[in-house]
Amino acid sequence: MSAEEWNEERVAETLLAAEAERRDLGRFTDEWPGLDLDTAYRVQQLIVDRKVADGETVVGVKLGLTSRAKQQRMGISSPLTAVITDRMVLEAGVPLQTDELIHPRVEPEIVFVMAERLEGPGVTGASAMAAVGSVHAGLEVIDSRYRDFSFALPDVVADNASSARFVVGADGLDPKGLDLRLEACVLRVNGEVVDTATGAAVQGHPAEALALAANELGRRGEAIEAGSIVLTGGLTDAVFVHPGDEVSVEFTSLGAVTLPVRGGS
Repeated sequence: MSAEEWNEERVAETLLAAEAERRDLGRFTDEWPGLDLDTAYRVQQLIVDRKVADGETVVGVKLGLTSRAKQQRMGISSPLTAVITDRMVLEAGVPLQTDELIHPRVEPEIVFVMAERLEGPGVTGASAMAAVGSVHAGLEVIDSRYRDFSFALPDVVADNASSARFVVGADGLDPKGLDLRLEACVLRVNGEVVDTATGAAVQGHPAEALALAANELGRRGEAIEAGSIVLTGGLTDAVFVHPGDEVSVEFTSLGAVTLPVRGGS
């Protein structure tokens, strides 16, 4: 397709079809130079609007590219934001069905549930943390619609930052008294340790990532609402999973979450 034939609506429709049909795509930025970051966020919103029209409910926000090193490589200074809906929620103990996805990968996350609305500009790490009601262990399943997870920055933003599924530990803790910078996690697949990290992997502290995201959303006239679930960003690299696997993460204070992986409904 020529560059002149692409527009925001066509990119959104193509990504939605790829998700529904479980097929991967090449980068849009290779064909459409007009897909810049602001345009990509408009595409993302078109996709979310379509999902809501189809009966899904927005439940929160996910943050992506929360590693400072990755941000520098991508030429940005704050995390990406994406939207999560109720269809992406996996209840504890419910298996991930790989036949609903393309090439899923899993990463451990520190998850916030917001007690208060958070709106930029001017949000700091301290004021962001003061708006958090509870902190939970979590696992996020990402599933890029791009072939081999290969994309430029606007591509991944348009694709709602590879959002797919997530599971959140039921037992949240009061953020007061927690040192999330030092909160450690161990990621296991089939009982074998595959990675470890601490909360410092997320922007130095997850509250700093939350503040930067709130300020960026504020620039676009948006806010993080009270009651929202916030996936603060992967603590480790994401690992590919396959039917029969069992993924688990264990945190120092936040407890553990386990995700069985299956191949059929």
